Amino acid sequence: MTISGDSALPGDVTLPGTARRVLVRRPVDILAEGEITHIDRVPIDLGLARAQWDGYVAALQSEGWAITEVDPAPDQPDSVFIEDAVILFGDTAVLASPGAPSRRGETAGAEAAVRALGLTVRRIDLPGTLDGGDVLKVGATVYVGQSLRTNAEGAAQLATIVEPLGYTVVPVPVTRALHLKTAITALPDGTIIGYPPLVDDPGLFERFVPVPEAEGTAVVVLDAHTLLMSAAAPRTTELLTGLGYRAVTVDITEFEKLEGCVTCLSVRVR
Repeated sequence: MTISGDSALPGDVTLPGTARRVLVRRPVDILAEGEITHIDRVPIDLGLARAQWDGYVAALQSEGWAITEVDPAPDQPDSVFIEDAVILFGDTAVLASPGAPSRRGETAGAEAAVRALGLTVRRIDLPGTLDGGDVLKVGATVYVGQSLRTNAEGAAQLATIVEPLGYTVVPVPVTRALHLKTAITALPDGTIIGYPPLVDDPGLFERFVPVPEAEGTAVVVLDAHTLLMSAAAPRTTELLTGLGYRAVTVDITEFEKLEGCVTCLSVRVR
């Protein structure tokens, strides 16, 4: 781990009496069998993946985030990507409806974890599909990728749940990447960053900053000045530190081989 600069994203809520907390889920023995869509399958080093996951969790802890482990799902190879199973809006947890049938067993463990935290639980139901990786919250705006994993019905159900909470859902086309957050994420000030070859329409966003590496599209906002990023994106790290942010970089190469990124491996409870 190298320290070089997500309080909550604008508009997110910290629950009264709670520390900053993240949900994580350990990689399982069959990790290498995970779904891939836009890249070729390559061998996964399970031992290295587990070491990288440990490093990822250690980085979060070192930045003051308390860790809640969701129970492992031995028969769900993609379950380490906990972000896709549940999306949090203050004290409301929305259980996803995974677009890949092989991933639909992942939500049960996520539901148990958020219920144990005392959160209100809502869910997206079939025929609606929605992966958490397609949901990007920026203030009161919720961008929802319309991808191979998330359909219009899933986005409409999410809007029904979150608009009474004060959010506005904005659909975004995603045809060049697995998920919306494979292509774009947001800085603490709400600026959208993305790798242009993966972004269908940068003009949808009021403020858009292109980054030079595909692995640099994803940042996890740890506080108002600190970003968790992939070590595979040094030029993007340089760009964002030049904007005044501090970067905490982690090696996640084995998860990137499965179309994962730094956002996929945790869910912040704020």
